[in-house]
Amino acid sequence: MKALLVAECRQGRLVADSAELQGFARALGAGASMVLVGNPGELPRFDGRLYFADAREYGEYNPDVHKRLVLQAVEAERPDYVVFLHSSYGWDLAPRVAVAMRSAQVSEVGGIVAGGFVTGCCNGKMRRTVRPLTPCAVLTLQPGAFPAEPSGGEPEILRLEAVKDASVELLRYEPPSVGGIDLSRAEVVVSAGRGVGRREHVELVRALADALGGEVGASRPVVDAGWLEHERQVGTTGQAVSPALYVACGISGAIQHVAGMKGAGFVVAVNTDRDAPIGEVADLLVVADLVRFLPALVAKLQA
Repeated sequence: MKALLVAECRQGRLVADSAELQGFARALGAGASMVLVGNPGELPRFDGRLYFADAREYGEYNPDVHKRLVLQAVEAERPDYVVFLHSSYGWDLAPRVAVAMRSAQVSEVGGIVAGGFVTGCCNGKMRRTVRPLTPCAVLTLQPGAFPAEPSGGEPEILRLEAVKDASVELLRYEPPSVGGIDLSRAEVVVSAGRGVGRREHVELVRALADALGGEVGASRPVVDAGWLEHERQVGTTGQAVSPALYVACGISGAIQHVAGMKGAGFVVAVNTDRDAPIGEVADLLVVADLVRFLPALVAKLQA
């Protein structure tokens, strides 16, 4: 089994999440090669063939040109899977490549099962298993679903060339607006999940955030219920945070949420379920009813 991994370059830098492509290939048990249109000074750590084109010549993004470059690598490698990150780059380029190859495409892959892949549906509220029926499939990977596992070697570089297209020009990058609440700068984030149970229990989370000198965050179900503002949502459809301390209160640990807080230095989870997925990423798991535990912790901190 072979996978062609499509790495990304943004503003001259290799996108760090590109290492998750290698984690996926290892989880799949597939041999891997890689393709990158990027900066020659920012090459990935990778033991294998790297099909490379210089972004200074072809642009960091030009849809038709990048599609042709990827297809050259596909022709050379004949992979079983062409794998992108589920990013703005992957969203736009993966369908173009799939159509050109007449291949199935599976978006936002979050897991691997026998004969297929686990992906989200119903706006991320449900999961399903998808099995591609074409000889080669094009995939995009959900951020944070697979470990970032760069190999330590130097890649074997093979140059790609394509006809340039002057009809498209990348002008600039526009960072997403974070509204009036910027959780990305907070040293402490205390987040409320569906497990808080009801709107009034969010105040228990807010009290702990105040006691720790931090900000209040939220999972998507809490935002969807209207208990907290959308600007406080952490996850793939919210903000990405990297505080020194992240406290997850009543959060199960869905991949979409974990992807938004994976940069946290130390993670504490409070949950009544000792087997909740959040326990796999938490440095400390407190198995307790947060309605009783949070006020007791706040009282200790205030004392």
